[in-house]
Amino acid sequence: MAQDLFQAPDYYNLDELLNEEHLLVRNAARDWVKREVSPIIEDFAQRAEFPDSIISGLAEIGAFGPYIPEEYGGAGLDQISYGLIMQEIERGDSGVRSTASVQSSLVMYPIWKYGNEEQKQKYLPKLASGEFIGCFGLTEPNHGSNPGGMETKYKDMGDHYLLNGAKMWISNAPFADIAVVWAKNEEGRIHGLVLERGMEGFSTPETHNKWSLRASATGELIFDNVKVPKENLLPNKSGLGAPLGCLDSARFGIAWGAIGAAMDCYDTALRYSKERKQFGKPIGAFQLQQKKLAEMITEITKAQLLTWRLGVLRNEGKATSAQISMAKRNNVAMALNIAREARQVLGAMGISGEYSIMRHMMNLESVITYEGTHDIHLLITGLDITGENAFK
Repeated sequence: MAQDLFQAPDYYNLDELLNEEHLLVRNAARDWVKREVSPIIEDFAQRAEFPDSIISGLAEIGAFGPYIPEEYGGAGLDQISYGLIMQEIERGDSGVRSTASVQSSLVMYPIWKYGNEEQKQKYLPKLASGEFIGCFGLTEPNHGSNPGGMETKYKDMGDHYLLNGAKMWISNAPFADIAVVWAKNEEGRIHGLVLERGMEGFSTPETHNKWSLRASATGELIFDNVKVPKENLLPNKSGLGAPLGCLDSARFGIAWGAIGAAMDCYDTALRYSKERKQFGKPIGAFQLQQKKLAEMITEITKAQLLTWRLGVLRNEGKATSAQISMAKRNNVAMALNIAREARQVLGAMGISGEYSIMRHMMNLESVITYEGTHDIHLLITGLDITGENAFK
């Protein structure tokens, strides 16, 4: 098994901005990734399998709903702690972080924010412990960047709802115990429904042949006249703003997580540049390699400052959706650029599974698209600063 030699860069001493709890949470997640994820993740990525043996460990480090109150099984942590956990997990692998952030922000978050007390007590403790794994059904075959156009619908049948439609590109779908599904009622209003595995007409076929997020399980959600109990409707928020509120939480976690992938690529390239010798000296002594490395640490530092400030704003309830979009877009693009540059530092070895860089690069090609594409987030910023809607 590969030895994890990762050393986290902190060029601006940003650890001094973190409190004791933040550091304890971050270090616990970092140690767990080194011990449980790094030694196995390349093998699972090569085999395109999700390492389900790590689910209990994710729960133990608080990766499932860390900001959910303790009364519902969460850790009751703040938003910066959540971000730091996502950063460390994605340093290991974006697919593993996807599993954790879907569980936290796209399943637990809507049940906590939009559900009633009975729903919270029924689902949240089991999701926090990893006994239940959830998924989030918004994206459809014909509606990705325009979720308001969804075709999945449900009818009121008196004593239950009848759900029909399909969702795709759903992380965790193949093995999820529950799904938070967004569908339109007969008036065209969007609502959230909690579906449970085993409901008649509900199936979750797995998506194969992925070049990205290979250690993450992806699938579809198919609804063929599924009878959904009325008590499974999330009652406290409806409309497109409900799922978009979940996406805000998830995008916040992604903004932090992408830094982890970038840090891992940078650390790998820096170490390699000191060990690999050409023309009689380490390649890190050459100007072009130093340029690459200097630009990497600069961009990582800028992203760290961006997310820390965003975390402060989110803790204060002041972070806007547009601010979150900016951080998600910037940090994922930053991480992908660093992965590409780091691959070049390693030359041919950069494509080998002996190193993590190519896996991060392929994973980030998905991260730059999901939860709002790179271009869509640009338009969200454009709308925010000009007041002009370029979507229509």
